[in-house]
Amino acid sequence: MTLHIYDTLSRQKKPLEPQHPDKVNMYVCGPTVYGYIHIGNARPAIVFDVVRRYLETTGYEVNYVMNFTDVDDKLINKAKEMQLPVPEVASHFIDAYYADTDALGVKRATMNPRVTEHMDQIIEFIGELVEKGFAYESGGDVYFHTKKFPEYGKLSHQNLDELQFGIRIEVDARKQDPQDFVLWKAAKPGEIAWPSPWGEGRPGWHIECSAMAKQYLGDTLDIHGGGQDLQFPHHECELAQSECVTGKPLASIWMHNGYININNEKMSKSLNNGVLVKDLRTAYNPAAIRYFMLSTHYRNPLNFTDEAMQQSVNSQERLANAYGNVKHALQSAGAGTVDEARAQGGEPEAALEAKMAEILEAFDAKMQDDFNTADAITAMFEWASEANVYIQKKGEHVAVSDLLLLHDTFEAMNDVLGLVMEQAEELLDEEIDQLIQERTDARKAKNWARADEIRDLLTAKGIVLEDTPQGVRWKRA
Repeated sequence: MTLHIYDTLSRQKKPLEPQHPDKVNMYVCGPTVYGYIHIGNARPAIVFDVVRRYLETTGYEVNYVMNFTDVDDKLINKAKEMQLPVPEVASHFIDAYYADTDALGVKRATMNPRVTEHMDQIIEFIGELVEKGFAYESGGDVYFHTKKFPEYGKLSHQNLDELQFGIRIEVDARKQDPQDFVLWKAAKPGEIAWPSPWGEGRPGWHIECSAMAKQYLGDTLDIHGGGQDLQFPHHECELAQSECVTGKPLASIWMHNGYININNEKMSKSLNNGVLVKDLRTAYNPAAIRYFMLSTHYRNPLNFTDEAMQQSVNSQERLANAYGNVKHALQSAGAGTVDEARAQGGEPEAALEAKMAEILEAFDAKMQDDFNTADAITAMFEWASEANVYIQKKGEHVAVSDLLLLHDTFEAMNDVLGLVMEQAEELLDEEIDQLIQERTDARKAKNWARADEIRDLLTAKGIVLEDTPQGVRWKRA
């Protein structure tokens, strides 16, 4: 079988044909780190984690780069609100991002470059665009001239005339055309800024990814990913400026995951209906959150409701219980650890071996078809049914070799989807009290990163904190 992936640009499934036979270069646009991430941010984190995991299990080395946007208007405003320097605010929320995504079982990217650490590359990239006539300076700002790139709009499948009337464009006399977008923004008094040939300033949003992707992955990426909300304008602009500099396609395959709605309404600030991951994983097992995200094909919209989350809790528990039954049966059989059991040798029952091979083949077929996790999960439930029935039927006479086969089959699928996670060891009451006191002291000292780190540790251990007039109380979830 050959892995086929839906490419947003060509609007068709394409076989993955990496530039290097055993290596895949993948760039995914990360968050702007001015606040805690919501479930809309969590979806691409989990989706592309699964993409990366599956590619690795099929033998590829994956060079996975996901950036952090650590300077922009939102961060500057947040820094003013918190009365802290912009880099300190960014670091605080980067730590919070890791706490949330680590809890959701997301493997950290190969590299997480920050915009502020790549100003030289960004300025050089803009300079090339200016030199080649694709960009111009105006009043200390630098703009990309969209009409100089005739293919502008090809990723979102619109042309310039449609874009002119189909989107809201801010009137700016400094632009030669309304659709032109900013590459470098002149600094306002008191703002964080860097020197450049066009004066003190900072980069526009779109240019950062072009510069960092080129720096770490070359002119053409094997896969470029992100949420559907980034397709236009962010990825459209990124594609245009990159291809003007290199003369090559920016990506062989463009992947975009669908939106998340909240109770059938679009998640938006105006509706104030966003759901933060840090709150969600206090209310639910993080593995159930991951299950929810993967229970629908990544390109389809996903509707968050309490009912859908409870269904995910029940479904995830069914898989975890079946896997737990197999591990318990191994222990009851006196096999010791899995490695010790494997050392005993022995051949599994032929019929069971054939059934497990069939399940793995079905799982793999669904993943090969544009990472269809929704249908791949069906194979995991078939495994759960087979495992439960087999153990019940065999009772005390089940062979260690059969249990190992059941165990390894589940692990092969779970290594990709990550729907069952290792349980953290439970904290003692006195350890919790000590951590809460340390968190209180950290907050008094305005060491927000440490305070959040402790809170996230307690959350991961199933400890719910309640702020009361008498102080902080805690309970086990």
